[in-house]
Amino acid sequence: MDKNEIVNKTVEFIKEKFYGEGSGHDYFHIYRVYRTALYIAERENGADKYIVSLAALLHDVDDWKFTDTNETNTSNIEKFLRSVDADDDTIERVCAIIKKISFKGGVVDSTQKTIEGKIVQDADRLDAIGAIGIARTFAYGGSKNRMMYDPSIKPKSFKTLDEVKNTKNHTINHFYEKLLKLKDMMNTETGKKLAKERHEFMEEFLKEFYKEWNI
Repeated sequence: MDKNEIVNKTVEFIKEKFYGEGSGHDYFHIYRVYRTALYIAERENGADKYIVSLAALLHDVDDWKFTDTNETNTSNIEKFLRSVDADDDTIERVCAIIKKISFKGGVVDSTQKTIEGKIVQDADRLDAIGAIGIARTFAYGGSKNRMMYDPSIKPKSFKTLDEVKNTKNHTINHFYEKLLKLKDMMNTETGKKLAKERHEFMEEFLKEFYKEWNI
């Protein structure tokens, strides 16, 4: 199977696995990350688009948000890649990116060492901000039975991922605990440019939200 066939098989696998998922981590989220990652890769020097494609498409398969652990275990990713005859080097590079892609409340190391990892991480973070990021944030909050807003519960600085998972919270706080921080965490120049406009949109949304809340 050649590289294009492997990528196409991966798209099919992701669509079957994630289509209709209701927390904002559905097939369309993943496909947007994939397309955005390729957009960034076209504008950044030296990126292996094959590795970028696979890491972007598979980044949520073993994500900690869908498991009972605090770790991103890549066993299902490795199993799939072997099933489509990806070589060991590809599997190692893709899994290394995915293990460090997640923000996890800002309490763990999510730095990327390769240009491919930096691109995929930027693409994933870009989908967490702006208009779509706002929609995804409320979709995720609803899937966790989280309140939309409670002005008595202030944003927090978390020290562990267990605190992120177990603290009573509301969706608006997520903007301050994560989303508004992402603009300054972009790795690539292209990512930074895209993040600026989306960040400003979120700021305007919050202004309007508080205006309507306090009328």
